Amino acid sequence: MPETAYRFIIADDHPLFRGALRQTLELQYPGSVIEEAGTLEDVTARLESDGEVDLVLLDLTMPGMRGFSGLMYLRAQFPAVPVVIVSANEEPQAIRRCVEFGASGFIPKSHGIEVIREAIAAVMNGGVWTPPEVNLAADDGSAELVQRLATLTPQQVRVLMMLSEGLLNKQIAYELSVSEATVKAHVSAILQKLGVESRTQAVIAASRIEAGQWQVSVDVE
Repeated sequence: MPETAYRFIIADDHPLFRGALRQTLELQYPGSVIEEAGTLEDVTARLESDGEVDLVLLDLTMPGMRGFSGLMYLRAQFPAVPVVIVSANEEPQAIRRCVEFGASGFIPKSHGIEVIREAIAAVMNGGVWTPPEVNLAADDGSAELVQRLATLTPQQVRVLMMLSEGLLNKQIAYELSVSEATVKAHVSAILQKLGVESRTQAVIAASRIEAGQWQVSVDVE
């Protein structure tokens, strides 16, 4: 393998789109190792087995992703691995949120191959790429909340995701293979970091910054 070869993970639940991205990367970076994943769990497993990945191209809506929480989890768990969002969601607010949560770029799926190549090259050279027409400086008043969410540990992000699904402490404990006491400690830490007083308020606070993507359960108590 050439010394300049890179390693990429294409994370999307649509095989045809993964194939198109793979072809783009193969032409742009010959000799690179390209892995594919269809769920957030698959991405996590690949990164845990070998964290020497140069770039993850991540869809926002594949299985396991819950709004921006999947991005939050990957950035918290694997901070050294750059992540670029490739999504059909082209809302400026969604693009800004992804950058705020640590994405190295955001590529709308509607953009052509040449733009995708340009975006990937910019990120591989250490930059951040977003559509030039998007104003990243826009502030809708939730900057403080975004900063608070960004302080959550990987496990706290997972707990918050499960809280938003309406799971009880014992169910979360089972899913994470930890004790209920550990889950309670995580929940307490989440409430403190978000500056709220209840599980319900924590989920509602998280949903405020999700640009309509974080589906809030009506039964989170």
